Amino acid sequence: MNANARINQLIRIPVFFPGAAQGLQDPTRPPGPQATVAKPAPERALALDSILFSKDRRVAVIEGEALREGQGFDNVRVIRIFADRVLVTDNGRERVLYLERLPQVRGTQ
Repeated sequence: MNANARINQLIRIPVFFPGAAQGLQDPTRPPGPQATVAKPAPERALALDSILFSKDRRVAVIEGEALREGQGFDNVRVIRIFADRVLVTDNGRERVLYLERLPQVRGTQ
């Protein structure tokens, strides 16, 4: 066997024994599925306390803070105030907050 044939034979060894090649890692390759992936933060509970909606004024009270469209606090920004809901961004994610319905009170005599 000549030298070129031996080199070709040695180069083909990892193809026939893939387990041997798996031990080597390319340092320039991005991490694979074995790498830990950061999970997104869970959605926090935001309380929509009340909405003031009129022709001239729109105010939403969120977590006790009175906010108009465009205002915000603690990575929460009010995008749009509707009569029954408020569109906000919370840490860059859009969310819709709804007013909680009050329990129905039935009077008895």
